[in-house]
Amino acid sequence: MPSSSNAEARAGRGGRRVLNASFVGLLPYVWLLVFFLIPFLIVLKISLSTAFYGQPPYEPVLDLAEGVGATWEKVKTLSLGNYTFLASDSLYVEAYLSSLKIAAIATVLTLLCGFPIAHAMARAPRGWRPLLIALVIMPFWTSFLIRVYAWVGILKREGLLNAVLLELGAIGEPLTILNTNFAVIVGIVYAYLPFMILPLYAALERQDPALLEAASDLGSPPWLAFWQVTVRLSVPGIVAGSLLVFIPAVGEFVIPNLLGGSNTLMIGQTLWNEFFLNHDWPLSSAVAVVLLVILVVPITLFQRYQAREVE
Repeated sequence: MPSSSNAEARAGRGGRRVLNASFVGLLPYVWLLVFFLIPFLIVLKISLSTAFYGQPPYEPVLDLAEGVGATWEKVKTLSLGNYTFLASDSLYVEAYLSSLKIAAIATVLTLLCGFPIAHAMARAPRGWRPLLIALVIMPFWTSFLIRVYAWVGILKREGLLNAVLLELGAIGEPLTILNTNFAVIVGIVYAYLPFMILPLYAALERQDPALLEAASDLGSPPWLAFWQVTVRLSVPGIVAGSLLVFIPAVGEFVIPNLLGGSNTLMIGQTLWNEFFLNHDWPLSSAVAVVLLVILVVPITLFQRYQAREVE
């Protein structure tokens, strides 16, 4: 009898562990369903509607309480008109292309700035590394809006940068830097630099320094050893950091609005104008859906790259 009771108790504990493991494994899917898939379906439904001056500012409004027949009649009135309008209007096409261009340039510059910093951190004495990581993430302790506003004071005609250049005699008159694409790129590089440094540091810190010594012993010059060993082994960190910078930079609104002004055309500003100024919820939802589809492409490519690396 005691042995039978112990066996039943062990079986009960094993069943609870399996149930708990299943529940924990299910949590990410529930999170994605509630906070991603359902909101996306709502935005997709609005993007297939038409603008309407009322509350809500679009029609048709699908309401299952009205019955299946009435709901189906409203479903049949959904249209792809907003998407055809986006494809035919050069303003939105240029906004998407400009956003992709600015985000790509900023990502490359962020990589060029972040790689030396991450490499220096990974080669620093172990006692210094926690402090260096803290210094990298320290900007997050202050408001993002305040940090971007600080660049307004640096880049404007009467700002710190022009004052220093005039004092050094490098320029004869103040440069117009603010309200240009260059200012937007500078702001994106500054704001998202930690997102590039941290994945690069994680990839570089795991590398064995003996690999460089082995390459040197085999007759490889330092620059070639660095390229073939350090850089090639850092590709996962480079890809991860580039995606962490590129994806949010494409839809950035605050930095283009403050540093670029009306001279910069990015899709985040266009989305804001359609939603809050024109009150065209269906068109702005279509803009958001197309932006999401564009950003899914690099995410899918990254997932396939990771799968190949695992294999």
